[in-house]
Amino acid sequence: MAIRSVSSDTSFAFARDAAIQLVVDLIAIPGKSTQEGRVVAFILKKLKQAGVPDSQITIDDAHKRSPAGGEVGNLIVKLPGTKRTPRRLLMAHVDTVPLAVGAKPILDGDIIKSADPTTALGGDDRSGAAVLLNTVLTILKSKLPHPPLTFFWPVQEEIGLIGARCVNPRNLGQPKLCFNWDGGAAHTAAIGATGAYDLHIDLFGTAAHAGAHPEHGASAIAMAGIAIADLASNGWHGLIVKGKNRGTSNIGFIHGGEATNVVTPHVQLRAEARSHDPKFRVKIVNAFREAFMKAAKQVSTDNGQSGRVEFRADHKYESFALNLAEPCVIAAVNAIRCVGLEPETRISNGGLDANWMTAHGLPTVTLGCGQAGIHTTDEVLHVPSYLHACQIALQLATAAT
Repeated sequence: MAIRSVSSDTSFAFARDAAIQLVVDLIAIPGKSTQEGRVVAFILKKLKQAGVPDSQITIDDAHKRSPAGGEVGNLIVKLPGTKRTPRRLLMAHVDTVPLAVGAKPILDGDIIKSADPTTALGGDDRSGAAVLLNTVLTILKSKLPHPPLTFFWPVQEEIGLIGARCVNPRNLGQPKLCFNWDGGAAHTAAIGATGAYDLHIDLFGTAAHAGAHPEHGASAIAMAGIAIADLASNGWHGLIVKGKNRGTSNIGFIHGGEATNVVTPHVQLRAEARSHDPKFRVKIVNAFREAFMKAAKQVSTDNGQSGRVEFRADHKYESFALNLAEPCVIAAVNAIRCVGLEPETRISNGGLDANWMTAHGLPTVTLGCGQAGIHTTDEVLHVPSYLHACQIALQLATAAT
């Protein structure tokens, strides 16, 4: 696809049309979570063409330790510095949500969108992956002075930050300043994010013929309905506000039953609970557990056999909040100002790879690269914002701030 010229700023040493072509090429590659092999192969090809030796490239085994499996692990590239300054890390995940598979990116004025109206774009987070790739290619092509650098492309972010969770921090080269590129406008810096639990709920009742003797059965669907109604009516589903405490929850998956003439004996539900406050997050989880246990007891057969529940809460990621005086935050804010934008810090209500990076002892600030409407068919990438993100990344990678 041909890319027309974009207004230039000679104070930044990268080819803007080439930067846009990179993101278009990356978006066009199918690569939902666990199926990122072709995306990693594309990045590897570009890196090797630019002269990065195999000795500086690592693909780890994160996919082998992921509960979801997968084609490929995290891609890590470490460049020796030309400046004797602390190592910096730049990162962005390579997977997309399933809705983005099949996206056909086209440039329409100042935005990139999918020509297929039935898909998301996948700018989340191929734009971040492109920001990193453009940065390393620009540094190598222009022979720009830089500190020791680690470029980290994690996999499986969209299904629970798994790549960042499973990375061995020792493979990252002990960076002192860490920067992640993901959702939002280029002037924003996410310095914190919420924490979450995944909930696995299985309800078990008793099967019976729904026409001849429904009273002999105990419907797992009925149990689920009672529990969900309980959670909704008592304010534990959706946006949750209890005094000063806030959080969210969602039941996103329900499966059960095979025929209308059978009282359903088993229903599976998958849900999540989020809050920045770890104690309140546990309260949300407990509210779910109690609602489903109570509902199971309320539904029984004619001989008094009630249902039962198997309930598991998996800790997905912990919340975090960086101090404004954290060195990576100061550097990010300064870089945003250097490209002529007014920086804005925020706390995210979604999870970020930075959650796990910070938990690994590597405080990480997350910068935006122009995505909007992510995870929907309305998703677009704002090109000027993406190009600002490329400028900011180059500032940070060359330690210009």
